[in-house]
Amino acid sequence: MIQRNQFKRSALALAIGLTMAGAIQAQTNTAGAVSGQAKAGDTITVTSSTTGLTRTVTVGSDGVYRMAQLPTGSYKLTRNGSEARDIRISVGTTTNIDFSEATSLETVTVTGGAINPIDISSVESTVVLTEAQIDTLPVARDTTSMALLAPGTTLGDSRLGDDQKQNGKLASFGGSSVAENVYYINGFNVTNLINGVAFSELPFEAISETQVKNGGYGAEFGRSLGGVVNVIGKRGSNEWHFGGNAIYSPDSMRSSSIRFVPANPDEADGQWAAVNTDSYSDSMIYNAYASGPIVDDRLFFYVLGQATDTNQRSFSNVTQSETTSDAPMFYGNVNWYITDNHILEVTAFRDREEQEVGTWNSVTPYGRERASALLPDAYQYGGDNYIAKWTGYFGDNLTFSALYGIGKYDHTSQVGSASCNYVSDRRAAVTVRHGCWTTSAIDNPDANEERDAYRIDGEWRVSDHTLRFGLDNEQYDFLGGRRYTGDGGVRLIRRLAPGATIANSGYTNTTGAPLDYVSIRTFRNGGVFTLENSAWYVEDTWQITDNFLAYGGIRNESFTNKNDQGMDFIKIDNTWAPRLGFSWDVRGDASLKLFGNAGRYYIPVMGNTNLRLSGTEYDVTQWFAFDGTFSNDIYENPGLGAQLGNTFVASDGLPKDPRTVVDPDIKPMFQDEYILGFQMQLSDNWVGGVRTVYRDLSTVMDDYCSYSQPYEWALANGYSEAEADVIGTTVTHCFLMNVGEDLHANVDLGGADLTLVTIPADALGLPKAKRTYKAAEFFFERVFDGKWTVQGSYTWSKSWGNTEGYVKSDIGQDDAGISAGYDYPSLADGGLGYLPNDRRHAVKVFGSYQVNDEWRLGANVLIQSGRPLNCLGAVPQNEDGTWGDGHWLEEGYAGYAMYCNGELVPRGTAGRLQWQHNFGLNVTYQPEWLEGLRLSADVFNLTNDREVTAVNEQCEFEFGATDPGCYRPLSLVPARSVRFTVEFDY
Repeated sequence: MIQRNQFKRSALALAIGLTMAGAIQAQTNTAGAVSGQAKAGDTITVTSSTTGLTRTVTVGSDGVYRMAQLPTGSYKLTRNGSEARDIRISVGTTTNIDFSEATSLETVTVTGGAINPIDISSVESTVVLTEAQIDTLPVARDTTSMALLAPGTTLGDSRLGDDQKQNGKLASFGGSSVAENVYYINGFNVTNLINGVAFSELPFEAISETQVKNGGYGAEFGRSLGGVVNVIGKRGSNEWHFGGNAIYSPDSMRSSSIRFVPANPDEADGQWAAVNTDSYSDSMIYNAYASGPIVDDRLFFYVLGQATDTNQRSFSNVTQSETTSDAPMFYGNVNWYITDNHILEVTAFRDREEQEVGTWNSVTPYGRERASALLPDAYQYGGDNYIAKWTGYFGDNLTFSALYGIGKYDHTSQVGSASCNYVSDRRAAVTVRHGCWTTSAIDNPDANEERDAYRIDGEWRVSDHTLRFGLDNEQYDFLGGRRYTGDGGVRLIRRLAPGATIANSGYTNTTGAPLDYVSIRTFRNGGVFTLENSAWYVEDTWQITDNFLAYGGIRNESFTNKNDQGMDFIKIDNTWAPRLGFSWDVRGDASLKLFGNAGRYYIPVMGNTNLRLSGTEYDVTQWFAFDGTFSNDIYENPGLGAQLGNTFVASDGLPKDPRTVVDPDIKPMFQDEYILGFQMQLSDNWVGGVRTVYRDLSTVMDDYCSYSQPYEWALANGYSEAEADVIGTTVTHCFLMNVGEDLHANVDLGGADLTLVTIPADALGLPKAKRTYKAAEFFFERVFDGKWTVQGSYTWSKSWGNTEGYVKSDIGQDDAGISAGYDYPSLADGGLGYLPNDRRHAVKVFGSYQVNDEWRLGANVLIQSGRPLNCLGAVPQNEDGTWGDGHWLEEGYAGYAMYCNGELVPRGTAGRLQWQHNFGLNVTYQPEWLEGLRLSADVFNLTNDREVTAVNEQCEFEFGATDPGCYRPLSLVPARSVRFTVEFDY
């Protein structure tokens, strides 16, 4: 019996080479470890199969050995010089190999490849995907697509991140918004800290492993409420390798694109019909690489270059555009094994993308024939990153590592139509554009960011305790700003029904007939800002008994945001984030494991908050009657009649004292998480498990812009009318606070210094911000036995509350930390319900089948329920002329409130989108007659199911009138497409 149990434990650990893990213990964000039990005094040696790195430890009196901070890759393990056996070290994992009198490593044979190991040294929830595993599957070659294979992840709204390299493709982890994840490359944080919806990526062919943490991670990681994605690049070895590939996605094998037209053209009823239309998308990617030893067993290199040639064409009812993209990417890595006890690694990579966009007027609606050309545009995204890391081993039980990195990023633009106003006629369901504009808004042409970061980590094994500790610090400087094109005004032409009222303006159409009008919103902001984030952590993994492991950790984080004058705008010191967990090897043979963890997680204040609140922002909207004419020039500006109603001033463009725009007692967003689950070996080839998750967002930051409530509270509490006006005015400039809590404001009441005023939460009219996520994940995997493997999951989840977090998917807003959701109390009416990332059911299954020595098949299936819908409109006017809850005019935001046609439509109660189905297929041929050649074809969305994934939920911009664009589909499951790959490795 002992022999059988030890065999199971060793076999599971040995098969960790390709891993989809339900719970794996994190050791470091760039390396892994090997540990186990043996006789006291034994010598255990691990040797890299590719670089020759060797480490030897002597087993202590407790019979336990451990070697940490090992670079990922293949190794050979021996005890007392016995015959070596192969193992795999993956990022963030511990490979457990036990020796005993009854069972030695020499008796173990392993036929597996990919397995979901039951790692009894684990309390975390992690997925590790290797390059070899991804090559067998039909998945897009990007970081988000890999993250979406993990249980509990869903694809976010396509409008978020659309102006960055991610092209609207971001993942939500465990109900959190897509802006709440953190991304690492070789241990260096590459997350965009302006709004969290972008990150740097390696050329996909340079990726060795990707670790996806979808909850329960230890104190080493922070600055995330969603998930952690940790990418490890390839390294050189003693073997020389040269090669390359070409990846072609032809337009000729892509199904038609779809546009939507009103199903009932004479009615704005939210019903749309799909019509096939022309489009074009053709992409070719080239990779070339080389690797090998500079000095055998000591100094190695790996370099890869990637070129991309992409051409996309789209057609609308008035114009057509052609976008050509060039993404010159580079990855280089040098590893120097100075001695077996000291390693120095240097990485450099570029993920720059350059886009050129040409736009033409079309001869016919949606036709390919071109008329006059508009001015061209050019955009640049991405940048360069440089990382250096040292790892040192001091004796058998102590390791240290230190990392330093610099990242420099651009998102500059040269917009040919910068002088052209955005003019859009929205009086009918099909929007008509006018003038020479090609985009509505542009970034500062010189926009850029720079990150400077370092971290130090250590591990010390003392008896039954494994202590880990470290600190990290980053400074993020950025020049940012954005404005509307032309003179800064977006011009929208709409039709006001008889008796309807323009929200924010207050004008009511009393003419008895429809009235056409023009809204002009002028917006610009900018500045140079700095973010400083620092943290330290300590954690202990305690092997209390042979079968029971306990984990405890604490993370301390501080966040500082500076305005464009270098003054502290937000300063938050010493947040405390405890982490606890356990792992119980129930039977003592690694065949059944019960695990759980609890933790608190904080996220930094994003730089977008600095830009919007502490810079110079001008945001003003006016409304005018439309006289039915357009200027007789390339601009085609609409003719304006009399102004309708009042001018709405959201921001006046004047610099603000940073002390007067944020609560001095502000708390950062944090979330508490609880996980309980088990894993079980079902048979020799099958492993399964269940994980339950509960997340509770406890504190939310957002801006509050209402004058009325602070003014009325001040009058009722002894302040003069003049003082009450100052208090109301201070807040109405949009004030950053913790939603649903007391508001503390520094106010200039005429004294020698600012006066601290505290307005109780119940006087502000806002509810407490809430977001909870509940899930049960069922996951399984069949070990690869040389023939086939399959793994997958079913997730039941419920995301509920009145805030999505750092973004608002229902309106496509990525203003992290200052969304429109709490600007005025009436915007929070009916806000409690199912959130945009609520996908109640999700089934994911993927695997491969080795037909023979040359042919292999792979498949990937996703079946997922649709997201909930809202009807967003205008707060109805009361009989006394006030709005919503009885306050003033500015509370009538149109297209943002949970009201339609004067009725409250609570969040998520307007129905759901349809279920999504996506089936992909991979065929790979590796001929025996030419070693190193690989030919593959991938088919995505084989059945060409085109379910709608997002619609326009803004259905009312004038009181009592349904907008013609209500529920117009915005994104679909991508059309069927094919990708061909030719690769040769020598």
